[in-house]
Amino acid sequence: MSRRATILAALTAAALPALLPGLAAAQDFAITNATVGTGDGSAPIEHGTVVVRAGRVVAAGAGVAVPAGMQSVDGTGKWVTPGLFSAVTDLGLWDVEGVPNSNDTEADKSPFNAALDVTPAINPASEHIAVSREGGVTRASVAPVNGDSIFAGQGALIDLRAGSDAVNLPRAFQFVQLGEAGAKLAGGSRVAAHVALRSALREARELAAAPTAARSSDALLTRADAAALAPVIDGRQPLYVGVERAADIRSVLALKSEFPKLNLVLVGATEGWLVASQIAAAKVPVIAMPLRDLPASFESLAATQSNVGRMKKAGVKVGIGMFAGSNQPRYAPQQAGNLVALNKLPGAAGLTWGEALAAITSVPAEISGMGGKEGVLAPGAVGDVVIWDGDPLELSSAPVEVYIDGIKQPLDNHQSRLKQRYKSLDRTYLPKAYDW
Repeated sequence: MSRRATILAALTAAALPALLPGLAAAQDFAITNATVGTGDGSAPIEHGTVVVRAGRVVAAGAGVAVPAGMQSVDGTGKWVTPGLFSAVTDLGLWDVEGVPNSNDTEADKSPFNAALDVTPAINPASEHIAVSREGGVTRASVAPVNGDSIFAGQGALIDLRAGSDAVNLPRAFQFVQLGEAGAKLAGGSRVAAHVALRSALREARELAAAPTAARSSDALLTRADAAALAPVIDGRQPLYVGVERAADIRSVLALKSEFPKLNLVLVGATEGWLVASQIAAAKVPVIAMPLRDLPASFESLAATQSNVGRMKKAGVKVGIGMFAGSNQPRYAPQQAGNLVALNKLPGAAGLTWGEALAAITSVPAEISGMGGKEGVLAPGAVGDVVIWDGDPLELSSAPVEVYIDGIKQPLDNHQSRLKQRYKSLDRTYLPKAYDW
């Protein structure tokens, strides 16, 4: 290679990180003298240290030594946690919910259902991703919304790194809706919804056993949909099931008698506390909205804010999630904090501070298949670190720095820029408004 070519190559390599933020190198750094929440369910550690090298957590806790020569950040008065993991979101699937051209959450006119895959539609430049990142969210699972079938399609796991292509794992799970919503989609009855589900799983099993064989004339699924359910049958792809009332939950758990390899995840489970022992015995995890406490429908007559705490006490693995529409991912710390405060009410069942943080970090990450790698500050975990100006489960606290894979992330977004623009009434440097 000529000297000129060598210089050009070096200049190009130096410029790439600036042109493509997603390719920025991971930083080696330590945060000292902070209150550290490791995300593993334990209590916060005072005067703790977190060390990150080459995009991975090296150590976290009290008495951790900072390697010589490593950049150190004084965390006095600050709190440090793993990045938040938001489960079952619609991040990156829409810009303006009411504008169909910008909304890819559902496909109610598509001939396909289970084969639908959200991956091609996820937009890493979405303002919803930027706003969630400012709130401390570093990873998420993205789920489709049901169109005209009980099967919504296949979700994905993403990170919220600026400049990234976002998707870490496509086709990470299949989502099916049962209960009242599923009954309506299947023809007006839960009976029809369960027939549709079991028939679909049987078709998928038959196609997987004989891929080239002619399909029966009464097949209800397209070949693409049946093929998409094959990994569900053998447990390689989790089946997320939207379900609320206790009786419906028992019916879902009974599916394993015919399809023993199903890797089930319950989504919603508003009345889960009534059958918590059965959920725990089946070793089926739950993703729930913790503040549902009103009987908004017949399938949630037993709604209570103690739902998550009672399921956790019974041995159920429960993560906080279902962040879509107005329930934004950045609200997760507020919801987790409410479960901590719930312990002060006589007869209520909440979570400890450590359990509540885990419910929005390590637990949903584990349910999503990333246990021990994400949502926790432990050796070998990804370097997703958030520095907060106070207790992250207090409403008044906010992130001051966010790292994903050891890379410091920008926290500005359209909302924050509008706030800066209009926080002063001085219009000297603002564009002229309309004359009325």
